[in-house]
Amino acid sequence: MGTSLNHIRIVLVEPAGALNIGSIARVMKNMGLTQLVIVNPQCEVRGEEATRMAVHAIDLLLTAQIVPDLPTALQGCTRVIATTARNRAIPTPLETPRQALPWLVESTQPTALLFGREDSGLTNAELKYAGRYLSIPVGSEYSSLNLAQAVAVCAYELQLCASEIAPDLPNVQLESDVAPVELLEGYYQQLEILLLEIGYLFPHTAAHRMEKLRRIYNRAQLSHNEVALLRGILRQVNWAIETAQLTSNRNVD
Repeated sequence: MGTSLNHIRIVLVEPAGALNIGSIARVMKNMGLTQLVIVNPQCEVRGEEATRMAVHAIDLLLTAQIVPDLPTALQGCTRVIATTARNRAIPTPLETPRQALPWLVESTQPTALLFGREDSGLTNAELKYAGRYLSIPVGSEYSSLNLAQAVAVCAYELQLCASEIAPDLPNVQLESDVAPVELLEGYYQQLEILLLEIGYLFPHTAAHRMEKLRRIYNRAQLSHNEVALLRGILRQVNWAIETAQLTSNRNVD
């Protein structure tokens, strides 16, 4: 008996094909995945086309969470992997499903696997939420995978990995204190404001530089206390800047 996959969310960002959604629900049920989250769907999630393709997985369509944006979909997640078909100049290496997906399976906290739009995938802004990036190796003759096919490949690899991990073995990492995505986002916003104020960042390059900083912190798997410590440092720096400005204004007066 392997470990459970109930903590892993399959997150679809703005899918446009109801047939794809139904097929994804079916393969998820085949492979023991139970959490389907759909961000701003561009089709009828529970309509006739989707339910026809879902067959005996209609319950997954009925319980699927439909949310307005990606931050909502990832709330509470401590590990996120994004799928992409292109390098997009991402400095973090692209991994295969077999290399990357054990990172989600071995977690004990909510995790997520992101899939983008059928025609354009995930945007750079959406990719920034991930700690690792996955690309499915395909042949050179025809490299474009259908969304449902991509989910099927990853779902199979997740099930294969889970079947090989006993739930009571010590290699299942306990990480109850790892900071979730939304806590990190609050820190990133506070950090960006401060770095703009002191001139380390400039408005026209801030997004690119912040992506690099995000990757450093994402790799670190910061705890709640560590994020609180970092935010405390930023507050102290802000206080020092404001105090210095007040002192300078008094001297001028």
